[in-house]
Amino acid sequence: MKKIVLFLIFGLLMAGGIRAQQTQYLVFDFIKVEDDQIFDYIEFKDLMEKVYRQALTDGKIQGWDFWSLQSGADQEAFQYIMITYYNDPVNMMNGLDESAMMDYTKIAYPHLNDAQVANLFQNALDIKDTPMRLYMKEIVGTSDDFQMKPGVLASFDLMKAREGMFEAYEQAEMEVFRPIHQNKIEQGMMGHWSFLRTALPLGSQAKSTHLTMNMYKDYMQFFNSQEYEDMNQSVAQQKAVNEGLNSRDQKWVYLATLENVVR
Repeated sequence: MKKIVLFLIFGLLMAGGIRAQQTQYLVFDFIKVEDDQIFDYIEFKDLMEKVYRQALTDGKIQGWDFWSLQSGADQEAFQYIMITYYNDPVNMMNGLDESAMMDYTKIAYPHLNDAQVANLFQNALDIKDTPMRLYMKEIVGTSDDFQMKPGVLASFDLMKAREGMFEAYEQAEMEVFRPIHQNKIEQGMMGHWSFLRTALPLGSQAKSTHLTMNMYKDYMQFFNSQEYEDMNQSVAQQKAVNEGLNSRDQKWVYLATLENVVR
């Protein structure tokens, strides 16, 4: 009996390790809605939650988030951020085509006929614009058990590695900044942190090359995190932090609140 229990525990640990090693690919859709269509859009995001929940059940995606923008450089250009999670780059690039979305809409609304579903879906598409889309690959993240649920906060920081310092910047995020964020999490000043690289090849004129996601359970935790200062940093560690900061340009910071989530 003990051998069976030990075998089961080992199996669970191995499964957890496999999940932890899986690379995530994320599509960020920055969405614009006209002021006179905001109430219609509330219905749209609720419809999308039902559709993406069907897609998750079908194994087509790994998750979906809908964020309301609180602050950022381009609030007039868009007010929402929608994130879809995939387990490989091919699925990310293919996304969910219109036919699949229609099928999932039919499942989510079984009382509607085909014509009604088509009308519902088309009306939803007509009220939004997507001025910017980012395809990202997660490079590294913190170890935590942060629970994604409506009301949590996120800071999406768009970065651009300086010319000739791409590798140095990535190394700084992984080796210098990740431990700092991990320490914040262990002190209860943060929920989750992850570092992402733009998945598509980019030229020198690209606005950003990387993105960091900083998650907080509420505003109290967010503001406490901003006040955090590691008083035990050595001179060498402070030097590494400064070099890391100088290896990239922080282009924009978007603060957002999670409204809908599918996991």
